[in-house]
Order: sequence, then structure tokens, then C-alpha cells
Amino acid sequence: MAASGCTRVRLWRWRRSPLRRRSDVIEAWIVLCGWVFALVGALFAGQVAADAVARSAEEQRAESRRVTAVLVKDAEDPGPSRVTTDHLVWAAVRWTDPDGATRTDDARVPPRTQAGSKVEVWTDRTGAIVNEPLSEGEIVLHSVAGGVLAAAGTGGSVLGTVWVLRLGLERRRLEQWAAEWERMDTPWGWKTG
Repeated sequence: MAASGCTRVRLWRWRRSPLRRRSDVIEAWIVLCGWVFALVGALFAGQVAADAVARSAEEQRAESRRVTAVLVKDAEDPGPSRVTTDHLVWAAVRWTDPDGATRTDDARVPPRTQAGSKVEVWTDRTGAIVNEPLSEGEIVLHSVAGGVLAAAGTGGSVLGTVWVLRLGLERRRLEQWAAEWERMDTPWGWKTG
């Protein structure tokens, strides 16, 4: 492997050197703290988000119950241009609550289902029709996805902030170098640039 024109010195901001500036040390601490906060924050945010998603799904699952409903009128055929991904259509259904109250609402049923047919629907504790609760596998998948997204967002935000701070330090460092060059050129009455 061919050697490049300059050798890269690792961790140079942490070593004593007459060329090291205060801004170099500040930048080193910002980068170190940024990575630590990004990792710790990402782990914490991911865990909190995953727990929140799992808890919410478990609550929905505990509050949902399956009831048998009767189709009020024939379910329509949506036609080939209106077929949905789950191949279900909206239709009015009627069911009786455990307290004896008869309820009617729209639910997703297979197309061309005849009036009077029995269909299974899910209701919440208030008796409103809801989506079927997530299975155990789906809860795990949603929890992992939510945790990963929260972790990536948190870590990315922290590292983005570190990047902006480093840009500011770099700009300031370049301004200081320009001022020092100006001071060096001025005593002799001529400019090098």
C-alpha cells in the first residue's frame, strides 16, 4: 500500500502539542460527549419507544373482544378497479352487546356476502368496532420497529447537533487563522497573499 503525502495521527487533539489550540480540545470533548450521548440516548429512546408500543398494543388487545354480528344488507361487489389489499368491503352489521343493547355499525366484510350472514368483528370496551388486535408476533415486530426508529432519530439528532457545532468551531478556527496571518504580514508592510 502506497503511503500518502501526510501521515494521519490518531487522537491528536488529546495529545500535548504547541500546535494544538483550545478549540481543538473543545472539539474533541464535543465529539466524545456527542458519541456517548448519541449511544446512550439512542438506547434509552429505543427502549422507551419499544415499551410504549408494546404496552399500547397489549392494552388494545386486552380491551378488544370478538363478537358475532349479522350482516344487515348484502355486501357490494367493489369491481376489479376498487379491490383493496385485504379484499374486504364496508357493510352494515348488527350485534348485541353483553349488556343486551343492540348496536349497528359498518365493518369490513368479504364482498358479495349475503344479508343475514354471520361475520366476526372486533369491538372495544365502549362497543365501537375496531381493527383486530395485533398478534404476539406483530406486537414484537411493531415494538422493534418503533424502538429502532426512535433510537435512530435520537442518535441522528445528537450527531447532527455535534456536526453543526463542529462546523461552527471550524469556521471560528479559520477566522482566527486569517487574523493571525494578517498580524504576521502587517509588521513588515507587505502581504504574502
